[in-house]
Amino acid sequence: MEFVPASRSSVSDHVFAQIRDAILGGDYVPGAGLPSERDLAAAFEVNRHAVREALRRLQQLGLVRVNQGGATKVLDWREHAGLDLAMAAGAQDRLPVDNLVRDVLEMRACLGADAARLCAERASRHDRTKIQEAIELYAEQAPDLERMGAANIALWRTILLGSGNTAYLLAFNSLVGGALAVGRVPAEHRTAELLDIAGHRRLGAHITAGDASAAEAQAKALLNAPVTQRGEHPIGQEGRAPA
Repeated sequence: MEFVPASRSSVSDHVFAQIRDAILGGDYVPGAGLPSERDLAAAFEVNRHAVREALRRLQQLGLVRVNQGGATKVLDWREHAGLDLAMAAGAQDRLPVDNLVRDVLEMRACLGADAARLCAERASRHDRTKIQEAIELYAEQAPDLERMGAANIALWRTILLGSGNTAYLLAFNSLVGGALAVGRVPAEHRTAELLDIAGHRRLGAHITAGDASAAEAQAKALLNAPVTQRGEHPIGQEGRAPA
């Protein structure tokens, strides 16, 4: 792959994005070595510090392993990358994966359903009160889908906090905070979920009552709605959120 020299405004970002895209696009297969820092700096017409910073970011995403004094090796993202790769701006357009938005929504449904179950089992009285308040605040935003979406994220974060599972909370933050954020999925794919105020109130009632199985089932029904609302045509590449 022939690299394009960087603009002066965002040198490290430019180097990072092009090497990332070359790896995800298959120009460098797992186990292959990248050109040396010196050669990359020459190809991009930048200093070696910018190249070093780009390689550091690529290593954090699990795309390369930087060996001190040796070659930088390309890693198989399927083995080494985490959710940050799918959430990184631009990366979702390069991953050789169909239906990535659908996959993210399915992950959110699984995570949210189990978090609701745990919340029903573990939440304190204060947690349950905050969840009820968050549900009513979300309901007050109807029918404005944008405002309902923001309040819905706040509601689910309250449920995640009540679940007591920090790993779930961190994963949720990734799902709603990245370039492929659930909250940025086109509204037409989420109306069935966001406008189901009665379903959210049922969820809150199950959590308040401590009914873990009912809370899990209701959460699953709500969170699977964006995937299934289009019937036989679940969200795929055409439903990709904007970068």
